[in-house]
Amino acid sequence: MIITVDPRSYLPPFEQVRDQIRGRVGTGELPVGSRLPPVRRLAADLGVAPNTVARAYRELEREGVLDGRGARGTFVAAPPQQPERTAEPPASGEPGGDVRNSVRDLVRRARDTGMDRAAVLALVSREWDAASVTAGEEHR
Repeated sequence: MIITVDPRSYLPPFEQVRDQIRGRVGTGELPVGSRLPPVRRLAADLGVAPNTVARAYRELEREGVLDGRGARGTFVAAPPQQPERTAEPPASGEPGGDVRNSVRDLVRRARDTGMDRAAVLALVSREWDAASVTAGEEHR
């Protein structure tokens, strides 16, 4: 598992560790059941305080991404079984209900893979611009 901490980043080190682990779990690079390095070893490898890694692990445990088993270690947790969600119908006459549901889906999937808000907004902006160019060419 390759994780890095950028001391120049605006994100605190524990968030960098948390987000990178979440992203690797989301992409399957860290499959369910994978054992993560002990807190002290990962902290030493990254050159950060053990509390930094411990906090990242705790937050991921709260989110259900990791399963801390005390002295036996910390493992990637199986995702909770969620009932099949149906799209919420828009409120009476509310425009864009389907789009809103798609955006909720996008945000959930982006967070699951470790993308941050700025990256998602930049991606949406690029896609919007690309679609605008394409739509403009069709109208010529």
